[in-house]
Amino acid sequence: MTDVLVRGAAHLMTGLRGTAARAAGGTDVRIRGGRIAAIGRLAPQPGERVLDAAGCVVYPGWVNTHHHLFQSLLKGIPAGIDLALVPWLAAVPVPYRRHFDREEALRLAARIGLVELALSGCTTVADHQYHYWPGMPFDASAAVFDEAARLGLRFVLCRGGQTQARPLTDAKAPPQVQPESLEGFLASVERDVQRFHDPGPMAMRRVASAITTPNWSCRAEELEPMAREARRLGIRLHSHLSESHDYVRWAREVHGMTPLQFVAEHEWVGEDVWYAHMVHLTDAEIALCARTGTGIAHCPQSNARLGSGIARIPEALAAGVPVGLAVDGAASNEAADMIAEAHMAWLVHRADPRAGERDDAASAGRRTVQPGGHSAAMTVEDVIHIGTAGGARVLGLPGVGTLEVGQAADLAVYDLSHPRFYGLHDPAVGPVASGGPPRLRALLVHGRMVVENDQIPGLDLGALRAEAEAFVRQILNDPQ
Repeated sequence: MTDVLVRGAAHLMTGLRGTAARAAGGTDVRIRGGRIAAIGRLAPQPGERVLDAAGCVVYPGWVNTHHHLFQSLLKGIPAGIDLALVPWLAAVPVPYRRHFDREEALRLAARIGLVELALSGCTTVADHQYHYWPGMPFDASAAVFDEAARLGLRFVLCRGGQTQARPLTDAKAPPQVQPESLEGFLASVERDVQRFHDPGPMAMRRVASAITTPNWSCRAEELEPMAREARRLGIRLHSHLSESHDYVRWAREVHGMTPLQFVAEHEWVGEDVWYAHMVHLTDAEIALCARTGTGIAHCPQSNARLGSGIARIPEALAAGVPVGLAVDGAASNEAADMIAEAHMAWLVHRADPRAGERDDAASAGRRTVQPGGHSAAMTVEDVIHIGTAGGARVLGLPGVGTLEVGQAADLAVYDLSHPRFYGLHDPAVGPVASGGPPRLRALLVHGRMVVENDQIPGLDLGALRAEAEAFVRQILNDPQ
């Protein structure tokens, strides 16, 4: 492993909050043995490679806390482009899973998603991989781990799936959507833990138990066995929750309580649990998440794309809820770009009309209302924090996510040479605030160069594009 000195950056954002969000005392970074050895004004030492970062800004590598990599070949499908969550599920992810009946198809989709993430500055990916079915002829878990390893990215497999058919979406489901038994699901999770899981603070490989949606994808009585088995294995729990008004209404009608209240009764809350979306939470539920340490994978672009709503992330952060950033699947996002996701997160909460309702110190603590949103509801520093340190906390990777001495050397060096960044008075905010991807001078994962000058060593992007286009043509020529 080569020692590296990242030298001469204009700004360094740490991923921390408050006054610690920006590095003080210099922006050179020395990397030894895959870790950050020093930050400051540093002179080159014998044997280390000097990476010229003049004029660049350095961020911690983004941590993507929820994704569906197999959907990378299902972008912009006309039948689902204007649908809400439940009809979209029935129109896109469910029927189109039949096209991923071969390992090569899953690998291609995973490779596309991982490449797109890496080129946006993402170093850690949590993939909610639920594409499993009884008698599956290939090892999906091994395939996605292998694709991530080839690119040098940290990878968390959230082993999803279902143990029952879902009446609202699975009526005309192909064989690839058939449910597993509870015993089969638990046995598969344990096998993946034995093969891949590293419990270390800077692990390159992790496994989580991640039934796709509590009670939609499994029976209520199966939730506690899943939770207890995950804790016996020493792994985390993950799923979707409270994504849409329809789901919350359904839970109230069927269970007489909210989705979060329901899972709390079945041992699915705690510091080892995080949920994607969590768009519709009450004040009491935000307090419950804060009290138990239950985390949120915030997916602002997918939430907007499906019309699900705007999650109450500023309130969750203020309460101390662990929050990470996530792109969700590209079939409900049309991209897997952490820069675009960060830009959306910065903007959408400022536009949220609820942000105008706030406690105002100038009004002696009285609740005040201003028309529209609130321009300070989410700062750039907040976005960087949830996209890096917050995500690492949600995933249980304390050695990742911040630029501090002793931490893993996961960092993105952004070159702001595109005209969109001209005129910035504070270049440090450019990658989030200006919109559109900056040039990626370098991306390092545990000190290893993964991207250099917007190129992934050994990857033929033209060939990857041709493979993707051929796959899409095959789908279009094979109508359902």
